[in-house]
Amino acid sequence: MRANPLFRYEEVAGFVCALVENGTLPPGSRVPSLREISKQRRVGLTTALQAYRLLEDRGILEARPQSGHYVAKRGAVLLEAPAISNPPKTATSVDIADVVVKLLQYAADPGLVPLGCAIPSAKLLAAGRLDRFLSRAARLKGADYNTYTAPKGDLRLRQEIARRALRWGQALSPEEIVITCGCTEAVTLALQTVSKAGDTIAIESPTYFGLLHSLEALNLKALELPTDATSGVDLSALERALKRKTIAACLLSSSFNNPLGCTMPDAKKLAVLNLLAKYCVPLIEDDIYGDIYFGAGRPKPFIALDRRGTTLYCSSFSKTIAPGYRIGWLATRRGMQFAIERKLAFTLSGSALAQIAFADFLASGGYDSHLRRLRRLFEDTIDQMLRTIAKSFPKDTKVTRPSGGFVLWLELPKSVDSRALFEKALQNGICFAPGDVFSASGRFRNCLRLSCGHGWDSRIEGGVRGLGSLACAQAGLGPR
Repeated sequence: MRANPLFRYEEVAGFVCALVENGTLPPGSRVPSLREISKQRRVGLTTALQAYRLLEDRGILEARPQSGHYVAKRGAVLLEAPAISNPPKTATSVDIADVVVKLLQYAADPGLVPLGCAIPSAKLLAAGRLDRFLSRAARLKGADYNTYTAPKGDLRLRQEIARRALRWGQALSPEEIVITCGCTEAVTLALQTVSKAGDTIAIESPTYFGLLHSLEALNLKALELPTDATSGVDLSALERALKRKTIAACLLSSSFNNPLGCTMPDAKKLAVLNLLAKYCVPLIEDDIYGDIYFGAGRPKPFIALDRRGTTLYCSSFSKTIAPGYRIGWLATRRGMQFAIERKLAFTLSGSALAQIAFADFLASGGYDSHLRRLRRLFEDTIDQMLRTIAKSFPKDTKVTRPSGGFVLWLELPKSVDSRALFEKALQNGICFAPGDVFSASGRFRNCLRLSCGHGWDSRIEGGVRGLGSLACAQAGLGPR
């Protein structure tokens, strides 16, 4: 019997899944309590809890306060999660710019079913309300605001961001925040602060292609770390990399990684922070999806757990309010002056009017109600898409079950080449993101990412079904 608790909780989860699949535990029925299942399967309560949480993440079980766990009434989507990645153990130069440019061009084509880029539909976001705040600011004080902002950005906006950070336990000063042109500029400034051309940055694998593009632009190398679709990077692989003393910085997503959608438990985040502190390696944190959580509370970012205050925190409102306004921020106590100097050299200042409008919108109190609606919509869209994938894609397709964000990562049979599938899909009016763009080493050719950011309607459903049919044809397999 395997002693590793990771394998044990997966075994327990598989046992319960089989009971659901064969009808022993029908939708809505109560499953054995944690004590009962731990006794039956001869595992500890902690292992049983891990198994049930995994099944909750996959939408198979739901927890009811003071009552226990039940089979989700809508029925389970019984698809396995993708396997943990196995990237090269050496650093890789990044060469992805041409592919990213072409993908973004296709993603902007309104004639294609929008399953490609992780940009929410403007109809779902709060841009309309924000536009009214912008119009009001321009009307009342347009002349006053038609100027450069302070180097760190508008003070009121930085104050509002600092107030929101208090909700997840982080006491930030507005002076520790610089407003940027989206999260991409924040990450780029952070990378420039802690590294130089030729350095190696440790990243998740797969990781967002925009981060890879930033590494390429700065002439940085990428060391891809094995990453689990549920719990994030492999700690032992991270420590082995750090021991070689060739890592200049670590760049990780704290919540709902793009494309896997995984979130590390707090204990694992602390372990990462302790490892990085041990080897004196800085952490750059991308938390752009943190506010789009489906559970009871927002996951804590690394910066809220970092007692040493060395994390460089990057985020933006592009996924929740208005991507076109390009409002992001970098929060750090490390190298702030250098980051400001770089920002002034390249962009000098952001839009004063846009920052004023954001500050007014956040102060109005409408953001939280908007987020609640957005979370429900994305959660429902992911559920609908998972069910359609289960019916339409080739047998043995694996898919993530994220507890936040709005992207899904699919691992298809090895016979499927997502690059060839991408070209065929374009001919059929469908856009998605092929898997190899999420790797510096060109891996994941049999994988792809789907965006759930446009809600669920007949056009999206038809696109997912159509893509599934194309994948079945290429694999020479029928759906499950």
